[in-house]
Amino acid sequence: MIVAGVDGSRASCAAVAWAVDDAKRRHEPLRIVHAVNRDSYRFSRFHAAPEPDVLDRMAQTMVAEAAALAGERQLDVEVSTEVVAGPAAVALREQAKDATEIVIGSRGLGGFEGALLGSVSLHVAGQAHCPVVVVRPDQESVRGEVVAGVDDSPECEPALEFAFRQAELRGSPLRALHAWQPPVQLYAPQVNYDPDDITAAANQVVAARIARCREAYPRVEVIEDVRRAHPVDALVAASAKAALVVVGSHGRGVIRSALLGSVSHAMLHHARCAVAVVR
Repeated sequence: MIVAGVDGSRASCAAVAWAVDDAKRRHEPLRIVHAVNRDSYRFSRFHAAPEPDVLDRMAQTMVAEAAALAGERQLDVEVSTEVVAGPAAVALREQAKDATEIVIGSRGLGGFEGALLGSVSLHVAGQAHCPVVVVRPDQESVRGEVVAGVDDSPECEPALEFAFRQAELRGSPLRALHAWQPPVQLYAPQVNYDPDDITAAANQVVAARIARCREAYPRVEVIEDVRRAHPVDALVAASAKAALVVVGSHGRGVIRSALLGSVSHAMLHHARCAVAVVR
């Protein structure tokens, strides 16, 4: 089942459109979820809290409108709705146990104007135990290749599996992107390195990581892309012509206990297309 979180924002409408398209590709049902957090009204200093039935009616109207949007876009996808109580981030994280993936907008109605990413999106992407796709308001219909970030950590393998599956479902090429940087020589200027050797080693890393998926998805056209660049810069540049960028929830960052690695965190903020974070 595909789960789409909605709050009435433009970004959540884009998430519904993306989610129902993916449900169609996967032949899975779509569940549209809205969370009613009454605590946010309970502590207001200046306004009386709406009556519970008013909040419930608003929530039901919201999910009904989202379901109508999904039904108009894909007629033969089974669509259900659910209104749950509690903070949106917690409610959506709980949905992960039944979900193939969770699809959410990059920023909801409660975010600061001009912010690139909302706190709910960041929380769900960092903690949900299923793939999380974050969609920007104007990018749900973009067509292009699927880009997968590749490194030599085991955490990228589930992301690669997800990326290959998406590429197969879409009939799109997959770009397996690995970026490397020269060794830091600030304190060791006498250390020499050969860029050709590093590039050759990086090519071996990419080939080894994608070998199993290439065998499992033989129809997917694969572009092995090794660049001398910072991983974030390389992935952001590739996202300009992509339909989806897929990253693991951890890479080779310094803080291994972080919920999101530095690359996945940066991509959620700066990618120019939808981003899937796969634990």
